[in-house]
Formats: sequence, C-alpha cells, structure tokens
Amino acid sequence: MASGLVFAYREIKKETSEKSTAKPRSAAEREAALKKWEATPDGIQYKKWETSPEGKKVLAGAAKLRKSIRDSIPMEAVVTSLALPPGSRLGFEVMVRINGDDYILSFGLQQSTEFQPLHSLKVNDKLLIRSRFVSYAPKYSYPIVAGDYVERDSKILYKRAPRKGGC
Repeated sequence: MASGLVFAYREIKKETSEKSTAKPRSAAEREAALKKWEATPDGIQYKKWETSPEGKKVLAGAAKLRKSIRDSIPMEAVVTSLALPPGSRLGFEVMVRINGDDYILSFGLQQSTEFQPLHSLKVNDKLLIRSRFVSYAPKYSYPIVAGDYVERDSKILYKRAPRKGGC
C-alpha cells in the first residue's frame, strides 16, 4: 500500500511540474504584450510621463548610476533629507545626493530591526553605498536606489542579507 501511495504521489508531482514550467515567450510575443499594455490607460499615462521633462530627468538620473550598480562600485552619497515627499510608501528610506543628483535610497519595509543603525543618520552625513538595483515610477520625482550596503565613517551601518534558497 505504501508503494502505491509513493507511486501516485510521483505521478501527481510529475503532472504538476510539467504544467508549471512555461516556455519563455519569444521576442515577438513580448513585443506584442508590450504594445497591448501601452494601449491601456496605465501604459498611456506611463508613456506621457516618460516623455515629460520630469520623466526625462528621472530616467537620466537612473541611467547615470547603471554602470556603478552593474559593476558593484561603491558610490559616495550625502544625506539631504530624512523624509520623502508626502505620499511615498517605499518602507524605510532617505533622500541622498549622488554626483549632484537627488535619489531616494530605499531599504524596504520598516518592520525589521536590521534598519536600527540607519535611524542614526542625519542630514549631511556622508555615506558610501552599494546597490544592486535602480528603479523609477511616475509617482516619484526621483530615481529609487535599492540600498544593499551603507557605510559611514568606515563603519558598516547596513548590509543586506543574501536571499535564502536563491542564486
């Protein structure tokens, strides 16, 4: 009886794994999906923002950091504000200036105690940061830099823990 259950479980597992593996979409399928999304109200609004002066400024600021992020080069930053503009909901974050441009330095949801050392930050603190990602959204007037590593006065204030079970 036990061997029958194991055999049945293997068959169920085999069926679900075959169903759950989807083939990657072709370039033509991705392009068609993008065109379809661009025709939606959200897509139209995003395209308008992307071509607006504010959108161009945000995209240019994000592009300036891509090489440093790709090569994991530490970036010098100065804290300009401990609060974000009203309506921001990114978790724990501060405003920083990197190479003359303003950015939102975001760490994630504020539920964790690992952010406790970051609460000691003050305006005009000089930081050394590393990030793995820069993003943007029409809702925000600044590019959003994901904070993975923050150092002040040669002391590590924050270092993102590696993901468990991932690559």
